[in-house]
Amino acid sequence: MTQKAYKLVIVTEKLLLKQIAKIIDEVGATGYTVMPAGGKGSRNVRSSGQPAVSEIYSNIKIEILTPTRDMAVKISDDVAAQFFDDYSGIAYLCDAEVLHAHIF
Repeated sequence: MTQKAYKLVIVTEKLLLKQIAKIIDEVGATGYTVMPAGGKGSRNVRSSGQPAVSEIYSNIKIEILTPTRDMAVKISDDVAAQFFDDYSGIAYLCDAEVLHAHIF
């Protein structure tokens, strides 16, 4: 059986992880996945995800599955309001279908 969900993806600087995780928890999402990220965007080329001289400057991609679109937008709005004026970052939302999950 499948379940409709929404996948919020946030790509930003690693040093924000704990603060973003707190927002995710406070909004009520049940979990998230974090992975190293790199690439090129409007703020130029970023870390490739390989260990850098200072690990605090590397980037991450956070994926959050939420049961409602409103929850995903709330997380995104809170993160953007608190961090995206001062730190690089982007958030995007996709429809998702959860397969074989007991609870998410």
